[in-house]
Amino acid sequence: MENNSAMSNDRPTVMVTNDDGIDAPGLRALVRVLVSSNRFNVLVCAPDSEKSAVSHYITWRNAIFAKPVEISGAIAFAVSGTPADCTALGISNALFPSKPDLVISGINMGSNCGYHIVYSGTVAGAREAFFNDVPAISLSYDWVGGKSNVDDFVLAAEACLPIFSAGYRLTKQGKSRVKMGWRQVTSDAQGGKMLSTMTMETNSSSHSEAEALSTNHGHLMFKREVTGSHVDDGDTDYSYLQEGYITVSPLGAFSHADMDSQAYFKQWLPSVTECFSSSALIYGLDSVSIRVARVVTMEARLQVQSFPTHGMTGQ
Repeated sequence: MENNSAMSNDRPTVMVTNDDGIDAPGLRALVRVLVSSNRFNVLVCAPDSEKSAVSHYITWRNAIFAKPVEISGAIAFAVSGTPADCTALGISNALFPSKPDLVISGINMGSNCGYHIVYSGTVAGAREAFFNDVPAISLSYDWVGGKSNVDDFVLAAEACLPIFSAGYRLTKQGKSRVKMGWRQVTSDAQGGKMLSTMTMETNSSSHSEAEALSTNHGHLMFKREVTGSHVDDGDTDYSYLQEGYITVSPLGAFSHADMDSQAYFKQWLPSVTECFSSSALIYGLDSVSIRVARVVTMEARLQVQSFPTHGMTGQ
């Protein structure tokens, strides 16, 4: 396997993935900062196209393809799968000669707070590593249309290198989310374009042929649209992120209901079992999440979500 990067046994190996695709400015900025730091061997295994909001979807029945990509200072592959596929392949020893010490997923264009964590392909890229006993972090930049620019990704990546010596707030995963509805349309060009940040680009007039689909006779066409939002108050991830803090929130591979919910179900289940004999599984997450908000001097807003195991090796 040819590559343009010499691997050193003296440095830990970091693998980068994302859900915005291997050409996304957030990933490219992160890789440049990692390479220029001279602290890591850098691998890249990322989707060959945008895979935003695919959550933890994995390719099960079909083969996936990995194509070498030239990224200075790194060994890189574009993969025809999802973020979880990319991580699974990259840490399997099938693509690279050894398992990385750390997986970093991002930098995502758009925050991942509250319920959006469930939808996030960026978080799933980190979670898949955690499932396989590899420490992992997901990075998300709170992109603001008309204000943010691609140079912010470099500042965000640089802010992550000394992240553990920076200020932060201990928070909890909130319930903030964008509320969405469905709108019937006659063409895919109607209603604006849904961006990966879960916002609408309503002034977009350019659509590719693939996007400019029209309804066939007898078919109905629907598009998602943003209808509102729910924002938490108090000590939640989204609230403190907007105030400019680095936030740290507990996540996990397993979901545990809050105490109020547990109390409710303890009362509810006995009454149900009188009528039914069944079992229930409540799905969720489990581990630790670290989020970084605005970098104080440049108003960059960044999240870091961490799925640690036993820590990095080779340092």
